[in-house]
Amino acid sequence: MGAEPSSRPGWRPWAGLAVLALPTVLLGLDVTALYLVVPSLAVDLHPTATETLWIMDAYGFLIAGFLITMGTLGDRIGRRRLLMIGMAAFGAASVLAAFAPSALWLIAARALLGVAGATLMPSTLSLISNMFADARQRASAIGVWATMFALGMAAGPVVGGVLTAHFWWGAVFLIAVPISVVVLVAAPALLPEYRSDAPRLDLRSVALSLAAMLPIIYAIKHVATHGIDAQALAAVLLGGGSTVAFLRRQLRLREPLLDIRLFTDRAFSSALSVLLIGLVGFGGAMYLVTQYLQLVEGLSPLAAGLWMGPPAVAMLIGGIGAPLIAGRVSPGIVMAATLALSLIGYVLLAFAGTDSKPTVVAGFAFVYLGLGVIAALGTDIVVSAAPSTRSGSAAALSETVQELGIAAGVALLGSLTTAIYRTAVEAPPGLSRSVAESYSDSLSGAMSVRDQLPVAALHRAQDAFTSGLNTAAIVAGIAVAGAAIVCFRMLRHIGPIGAADHEEETIASTS
Repeated sequence: MGAEPSSRPGWRPWAGLAVLALPTVLLGLDVTALYLVVPSLAVDLHPTATETLWIMDAYGFLIAGFLITMGTLGDRIGRRRLLMIGMAAFGAASVLAAFAPSALWLIAARALLGVAGATLMPSTLSLISNMFADARQRASAIGVWATMFALGMAAGPVVGGVLTAHFWWGAVFLIAVPISVVVLVAAPALLPEYRSDAPRLDLRSVALSLAAMLPIIYAIKHVATHGIDAQALAAVLLGGGSTVAFLRRQLRLREPLLDIRLFTDRAFSSALSVLLIGLVGFGGAMYLVTQYLQLVEGLSPLAAGLWMGPPAVAMLIGGIGAPLIAGRVSPGIVMAATLALSLIGYVLLAFAGTDSKPTVVAGFAFVYLGLGVIAALGTDIVVSAAPSTRSGSAAALSETVQELGIAAGVALLGSLTTAIYRTAVEAPPGLSRSVAESYSDSLSGAMSVRDQLPVAALHRAQDAFTSGLNTAAIVAGIAVAGAAIVCFRMLRHIGPIGAADHEEETIASTS
C-alpha cells in the first residue's frame, strides 16, 4: 500500500494533477472529435450505415461497460500502474485507428480505445483522492479534473475540424501519441502508487457486470437511433436480469467487485442520483444544441464548435469556482443553488426560435455552468464517502453513472425531439419516395435532400425540430429542478469542504 500523502501538499501533487489532466482532456476530445471526422473517413473507408454507427458508438459503449471492472482492478494492481498500462494501450490503439484500412478495422480500434479509456478515467480520479488529503485542495483538484474532461468534449469539434481541414481524418487520433509519451515519462516521477490488499478479481462478477452494463448501454443507444423495438426490449431484459444476478453475488462476497454497502450512505447515493439526472439534461441538450447550430442556423461544424466556446468558459468557472465557494457553504447548498440557476438555461432553450443563436448559446452556457458544479462537487462527495481502499471503485461508479446519464440524455431527449418532428412535418406532394422518407424522418434527413425540397418545406422542418428542442428543454428543466430539490433536502447536512479538517488543526494547535 502506498504511503499516506501529506495534508499540506507541496508542488509535486499539483504537478501530478497537471499530468493527470492530459489523459482527462484526451478522453473528452475522443468523445466529440469524431463528429466532424465521419464525412472525411467515409470517403476513404466507405462504411455502411451500421458500420458508421458502430464507429461512433464502440468507444463510449465499451468505456461504460468496463469502468467498474477497471476501477476495482486499479485498487488491486495499483492505480498508477493501471494508468500507465491504459495510457500505453490508448496510444497504440490510436495509431491503429489513424491508419485503419477498412471500416471494420476502425471499429475494432475504437473498441480497444474504449477498453483503454475505461482504465484511465477511474485511475486519474482515484489518484487525485490519494494525492490530496486536505479536503479543500482535493475538491479543487477534482474540480479541475471534471473541467478538463468537459473542456476536452467542448474542444473536440474544433480540434477535429482544424486537423481534418489541414491533414487527414486519421490525424485526430494521433493527438493521443505525444500525450501518451508525456504521461508515461512523467507518471513515475510525479504520481504516487496506491493499491489495496484485497484479493484478485472475481471473474464471475466481472462477467456479470459486463452482461449487465453492455446490453443496457446498447439498448439506450439503439433507442436513440431506431426507437423502442423488440431488439431494445430484449437488451433491457438481458441487462436487467444480469444486474439482479450481479447485485445478489456482490452481497454474498466478502470482497465484492462493487461494494453495494456504499449505497447505504445517504450522501453517496444522493450525489450519484444528482449526477445521473444532471448528465441526462446536459447530454440531451448538447446533442440537440449542436444539431440546432448546424442544421437550423446553418453554421459549419467548425463555426458551431467555436460558438460552444462561451459555454465552455461557464463550465470552467463552475468547475473551479464551486469548490472554493463550498469551502464556506455546504456543497449541497451550492449544488442546489447552481442547478436552480441552470434552469434559466432550460427556459431560454424552451423559448428559442429558428433564429435565436445567441439565446441558444446563452441557454446552454447556463446548462454547462450547472454541469461544472455538480461534476466537481458531486464527484468529490462520491469519492470522499468511500474508504481509501475503494476509491477506485467509487470513482468508476461515478464515471459509469455519468456515462449512462449522457447516453440516456441523447436517447430520451433525442427521441422526444424526433417524435415531435415526425408528428409536425408532412412531406409535400410531388417528391420521390426516397426524398419524402428522408424529409419525414428527421431534420438531418431533410437537410441531406435540401436541394430537392421547396424552401417552405425546409423551413417547416427547421420549425418542427426547434419545437422538439423547446419541449425537450422543458422536460429536462423539470428533471433538473427535481435534482436541485434532492440536493437541498439530502445533501445540505454536509458541512463546508474542509471544515472538519480545519477544526481538528485548530484543536491540535491549541493543545
